[in-house]
Amino acid sequence: MSDLIAKPRLEDSKDCSHQKPDHQNMNTRTAVVGDGITIRRALPHRDRKTIGAWCFLDHFGPLDLKHSGGLRIGPHPHIGLQTFTYPLAGEILHRDSLGSKQTIQPGQVNLMTAGKGISHSEESLPDALLHGVQLWIALPDSARHMEPNFIHYADIPTAHLPGLDFHILAGEYLKTRSPVKVYSPLVGVEIRANKDTEALLPLNPKFEYGILPLIGEITVENETLTLDKMLYLGCGHDNVPVQVKQGTRALLIGGEPFNEEILIWWNFVARTKEEMLQAATAWNEGRDFGEVKGFAGEPLVAPALAS
Repeated sequence: MSDLIAKPRLEDSKDCSHQKPDHQNMNTRTAVVGDGITIRRALPHRDRKTIGAWCFLDHFGPLDLKHSGGLRIGPHPHIGLQTFTYPLAGEILHRDSLGSKQTIQPGQVNLMTAGKGISHSEESLPDALLHGVQLWIALPDSARHMEPNFIHYADIPTAHLPGLDFHILAGEYLKTRSPVKVYSPLVGVEIRANKDTEALLPLNPKFEYGILPLIGEITVENETLTLDKMLYLGCGHDNVPVQVKQGTRALLIGGEPFNEEILIWWNFVARTKEEMLQAATAWNEGRDFGEVKGFAGEPLVAPALAS
């Protein structure tokens, strides 16, 4: 989801040291983007800009579309990242400058790899409810200038523990691997409780993790997380104890610490301000990012990047 907050901040990964505590309870930021869409932004956070290569996490909705215009985000550009869209309810129509036109339904993944540059639009389709998450994955330097592409994943594999179902969105978990193509060692899992459950979630000690409730709340190491909180866990954990009630849904993301310093601003992930200025100028002048056809509206305009 495009960063449509009125004054997007320049986020510098150098602000976040991996020497900070390996157990942090982080409040999300609430904002309204697009045409009245309420989001809870968990990443980037003032204390931690990345978790593995995951560098952006918005939890949007639930939004009753009967009383809203829904999600409408006009054509906008991206560089240096992958956008990862996963709806829990409702449908979203994706269009991009490669000519892709794809409706995503609950439980599916849209993965757009921006590489050296792509543009796209997003809009919800008529339904009673819209709810989901969108994340960005920072591309490593070895991949960030690649040709852009878009892949829709209709079938996401699952794994199970007593009382818990896991949808393996990215990477590998419980010996089950997602088909989603990523370029860094990472994992993304949706956790669904089919009954009141206490369990030990297995973790990779080489990974750092974030746990975010999506529906209900989850207790992790005796700390209860509500919808406005994400728990960060640093490397070195083989497992983590959780307690959940039936119907709870949560997101687990993780990966090896992303050791490349990145800058995040508006819709760009880059290494220097000059790169972002060049990308913003090219977009506003109609260069380098192609054309998104079929969206009934105007493209977004890149804001000024403060010095």
